Amino acid sequence: MSVAQLQAAPQREVRHAFPLPHTPGTVSAVRGRVRAVLSGWNVPAEAADDVLLVVSELVTNALVHARPPATLRLWRLSVDGRRAVHVEVTDGGPTAPPGPQCAPDPDEHGRGLGIVTVLSARCGLRADRAGTSRWAQVLAG
Repeated sequence: MSVAQLQAAPQREVRHAFPLPHTPGTVSAVRGRVRAVLSGWNVPAEAADDVLLVVSELVTNALVHARPPATLRLWRLSVDGRRAVHVEVTDGGPTAPPGPQCAPDPDEHGRGLGIVTVLSARCGLRADRAGTSRWAQVLAG
């Protein structure tokens, strides 16, 4: 991420919050719940697909690379005069890096935040003693 993308996330009223248990099936279950929210907000199908991919990448990142607890928050806002969905995942901060025997395969891992950057109008990171929040704003109309 560039320095410009590492700005603090704007503060807005949270419309939906989902706890993210560190268990199998969490990403799929959360995607289903988010799909229902986006449908209720009348987010166009293509934009909804982008939001769901961003959600999947940020949630997976938190569940694989961070300590619990983790929470997903969604809300609507305006970005440069256009409708957007703000996606934010807060977790307990990074876990220890993997040892040499269990280092991730670079062909299968490490692209998630790049995908988030490409699909987002804006994205960033906020870290403090309480944990880490990664956020993205995806245009939705």
